[in-house]
Amino acid sequence: MASEPVPREPGPPEPMSSAPVSSAPDATSARPRRWRSVLTPALLFVATCLSVLWTGSLMTNQWQPPVTLAELASGWVYALPLMSILLCHEFGHYVAARIHGVPASLPHFLPLPVLSPFGTLGAVIAMPERIRSRNALLDIGAAGPLAGMAVAVPVLIYGLTLSPVEAQPIGSYQQEGQSLLYWLLKYLVKGSIPSGHDVIVHPTALAGWVGLFVTMLNLIPWGQLDGGHIAFALLGPLQNRIARLVRWGVFGFFVYNLVLFVGPVLLAHSPMPLGIAIENSLTWLVWFGLLSVIGRTMGSDHPPVEAGALSPARRGVAVVCLALFILLFMPTPLANYPAAEVENLSSSAARTTSGT
Repeated sequence: MASEPVPREPGPPEPMSSAPVSSAPDATSARPRRWRSVLTPALLFVATCLSVLWTGSLMTNQWQPPVTLAELASGWVYALPLMSILLCHEFGHYVAARIHGVPASLPHFLPLPVLSPFGTLGAVIAMPERIRSRNALLDIGAAGPLAGMAVAVPVLIYGLTLSPVEAQPIGSYQQEGQSLLYWLLKYLVKGSIPSGHDVIVHPTALAGWVGLFVTMLNLIPWGQLDGGHIAFALLGPLQNRIARLVRWGVFGFFVYNLVLFVGPVLLAHSPMPLGIAIENSLTWLVWFGLLSVIGRTMGSDHPPVEAGALSPARRGVAVVCLALFILLFMPTPLANYPAAEVENLSSSAARTTSGT
C-alpha cells in the first residue's frame, strides 16, 4: 500500500561531538539492526503469504476451512496473483526511493486472516526522511500504483476468462465494487451481460479486483497517501486545500451508502436486515476515521518540497495517476446481499423481463 506517512520536517541537527569515537561498538550495534531490518519484513511477508493462502483456500473449498495441505494449497490461485500485485506495488516505491537516494525500509506486509476479506491489510514502507525533491516525490508516489496496476490488469483479465456469467445466486452473496475500469474490462472479456446475471468471479479474478481496490485507496489525493504525494507534486500547496475537500468527500460517500442501503430498510422498501444494511455502508466511514487519525497524528497538510517545477513527462504521469483514481473509484466497495434480498431482486428481474 502507500508508503508510511513521512514525519514533519525535523529541527536543526544536533552538533557533532569532536571526541574520537571507536568504530567497533558502532559496527557491533549496527549488525543487529541490519538483521532486524531484513528479518522482520521477511517474517511478516511469510505470515501474510500464509494468511492470503488461507483466505484463497476458503474460496476454493466453498468457504469451508481447509483440513488438509492439499486444500490449503488450492488457495494459490488467489494468493499467488494477489501477492505478486502487492509485491510489485511496494517494490515500485522501494526502487524509486533508492534511485533518488531516499532512505526506505523493505516492505512490511500486514497479515490479517479471518477479519479481512482479503487476508491482508497490504503493506507499508517506512521513510524516515522527508522527500525534498518535487520530482522524487512524484516518482516515489506514482511508482507503486503504476507497478501494481501493470500486474493487476493482466491478472484480472485472465481471471475473468475463468469466470462464468451466471444468473445471480439464489442464496446470499457478496457483490464486489464496480468501477469504470472494472466495468470496461468485464465488457471487453465477457461482452454484454444479460439482466439478472453477473460474472461469478474466479479467485484469480478476485485477486485482480483486490489489486484495483488497493490501488484506488492508495490513490486517494489526500495527505501522504500515494495520491497525496502525486497531487502535491503536481499542484503544490493548493493540494492541501483540495485534500480537505477530499476528506469530507469520503464522508459524503458514507452518507451516500447509508441512503442507498439503510434508507430503503427504514422505509420498509427492502427486506435486507438493518445490520447488514449498516455494514454495507461502513467502508467509507472507516476510511474517513483513518484519514482523521492520520491527520491528527502526522498533520493533515503535506510536508513542503523544494522549489522547482515538475518535468513535462512527470506532469503527464501525475495527470494519468489522478485520472486512474477516477477510473478505479468504487462508490460501494463491497456489499452483502442476504437470501431474502436476492430472491426479491430475482423476482423483480423476472417481472421486468416478462414485461418487455
